[in-house]
Amino acid sequence: MDSITGFDYQDVPVAEGVTLHTAVAGSGTPIVLLHGFPQTHLMWRHVAADLAADHTVICPDLRGYGRSSKPADPGGTAYAKRTMAADVVAVARALGHDRFALAGHDRGALVAFRAGLDHPEAVSHLALLDIVPTLDMWDVLHGVSASVAFHLYLMAQPPGLPEAMITGAADAFFGHFLDVWTKDPAALPPAVRQTYLAASRAAIPSIVADYRASAGVDIEHDRADRDAGRTFAMPVSVLQQDWGAALGYDAAAVWRAWAPDLQHALVTCGHFMAEEAPAEVVKALRALLAR
Repeated sequence: MDSITGFDYQDVPVAEGVTLHTAVAGSGTPIVLLHGFPQTHLMWRHVAADLAADHTVICPDLRGYGRSSKPADPGGTAYAKRTMAADVVAVARALGHDRFALAGHDRGALVAFRAGLDHPEAVSHLALLDIVPTLDMWDVLHGVSASVAFHLYLMAQPPGLPEAMITGAADAFFGHFLDVWTKDPAALPPAVRQTYLAASRAAIPSIVADYRASAGVDIEHDRADRDAGRTFAMPVSVLQQDWGAALGYDAAAVWRAWAPDLQHALVTCGHFMAEEAPAEVVKALRALLAR
């Protein structure tokens, strides 16, 4: 299972030599949905089908994931969130939309975060699911509690070792996150789980490059924005697990520093909320779009 029923598919050119495999359905005001790790656009299947009743819904595989292009990264910037955010604006524009709402989960939320800051003229509304902003993420990880994010540190290492280690036990590595981040295993049926594992196995260098960027160039971009006092110009909704309690920080305060027009809410489901609690996610997205 690697497609959303009722959606049309095309590979959309977004940069030289780069296309995004993209699902599209519906009509009305557009919303782009960005998936996370270790997944593909398929994670949005329930939410996307609901929203397509009255919106144009665009679900790409991110650069480096799924069936999208996986360019090499010799300069360390091919998977900067700034680069990946430009892909998102380009795919929406290629489909006829200069302005759109944007929702992202996990890695896709980090891309959406950057798109909101870099392209306020294009992003009308912004939803960010279960992340901490990159710059803040590294600040709140301390001591033993940081073990929950061991993969961030592994994939931050120079090219070579992380890729080799993950390749040596790919299904165990990616499957670990699908298992421990899910409170309701039934939300990830076997066919869907196998789709995610197969897609991740085929994308190890680019997935690692995506994470490595978040320990380097992405920090530089976030820090420059923070130092300049830049914030989101559009309404923002954040849905997340209670990471503040788990890691000992004020999650809502972290987000208010970036988003003056903020709706912050905690969920009780697991990390993969679009699959575990799709009705809750749809309700939050529709409320955002009404703001």
